[in-house]
Amino acid sequence: MERRTNAGGFVSTLDFWFEFGSTYSYPAAMRIGDAARAAGVTVRWQPFLLGPVFQSQGYAQSPILEVPAKAAYMWRDLARLCGKYGLGWQQPSHFPRTSVLGARIACSYADAPWLENFVHAVYRANFAEDRDVGDEAVIAACLRTAGQQAAAVIAHATSEAERPRLRAQGVRAAELGLFGAPSFVVNGELFWGQDRLEDALAWARR
Repeated sequence: MERRTNAGGFVSTLDFWFEFGSTYSYPAAMRIGDAARAAGVTVRWQPFLLGPVFQSQGYAQSPILEVPAKAAYMWRDLARLCGKYGLGWQQPSHFPRTSVLGARIACSYADAPWLENFVHAVYRANFAEDRDVGDEAVIAACLRTAGQQAAAVIAHATSEAERPRLRAQGVRAAELGLFGAPSFVVNGELFWGQDRLEDALAWARR
């Protein structure tokens, strides 16, 4: 596929910041690959953890859980969105789930050609199959779905040499002023929320 360029002649790129435990990151992650390819925009997958972000804002848990009515709306909204986009949906029996291992793998293999398939598998496990993505066995199954040798990938991603990558992502997220997920960053311009995906892609093509 020919790679389009923006008006300045440069290849358009978009940084996609996502968290495996984030509800609205699910439809965004499942849609962004095809949408970006159709727009001629290159996606850079940027996993991070929302826990430290929320803690820095003074929250002990996901802010949406602080307001029961808002949480109830979120679940209904997600069911509608998944129906709209043809995505599987099953409300998680536990929320939020830890996503550290998946995030470590995504950090270590950010440029791997199989990463998108792995990301999709993890999100389906969490939000379409109600499986615990904090469980190494579930993540291993997601890696196998992506065609990888799970034990080798996990060993590498959790090695002492690789572990600082995820922490560095958190620092970078703070520097960018991220406050939630999904977030899209295009040349320093921030777009927040899965409903801003198309706006971010359009901005990348300017």
